[in-house]
Amino acid sequence: MQRSAVWMAVVAAGFVLALASSAEAQGGSIQGVITTRARSLPPIRVTFDQKVCGAELPDQSILVTPGGRLANAVVTLMGVKAAAPPREVSAMNDGCAFVPRVQVVGTNGTLKTSSKDPVLHTTVVQQADGRQLFNLAVPIPGIEIAKPLGAAGVLRVGCSTHQWMRGWIVVTDEMSAVTGVDGTFTLTDVPPGTYELRIWHEALRAAPVKVTVAPGKPTQVTIEMK
Repeated sequence: MQRSAVWMAVVAAGFVLALASSAEAQGGSIQGVITTRARSLPPIRVTFDQKVCGAELPDQSILVTPGGRLANAVVTLMGVKAAAPPREVSAMNDGCAFVPRVQVVGTNGTLKTSSKDPVLHTTVVQQADGRQLFNLAVPIPGIEIAKPLGAAGVLRVGCSTHQWMRGWIVVTDEMSAVTGVDGTFTLTDVPPGTYELRIWHEALRAAPVKVTVAPGKPTQVTIEMK
């Protein structure tokens, strides 16, 4: 009886240790909100191609809800590789604006550009130092052109025909997310540990933020950009 009891105690202890090990291996998540005291900007006045573009367009460089939540910020978990970073993104010329305005792609990914507008657009992609990767004419609706994007960094997308058009592509293999119109983001399957979040926005800034992720649990963060 004593041997049986000892054996059962050993088995139970092993089971507890296995559960603890499994919990530690289980990833957590980061759920956050990006806020700002900045305000959305007034519309852009359109001076030509008004039949296609309209008389004015929203300035999307700062999009903020009435409650101060910021869209189009890129949140990156520094030093943590994404399990499957996207390898292709698209830049659609739609209503004389790039859609989407901000997106993330893995290194050596591909950009596909196209158009819905019956007017000449160009898709000009530049690195942070101003070096141009390519300049593509997109003359008719439905045409589609693909180009490689290369190494990590922030790329600016513009149109030489319509100077107000702007888009941004963050090239990285690290775990990243773009905030939605409500300013929220979620990073899932994050290994337990303490990390820094890097936040990028085309017009606003914020210092990196330290976060600690527990196994199997969400970590809530609110970050203000200025």
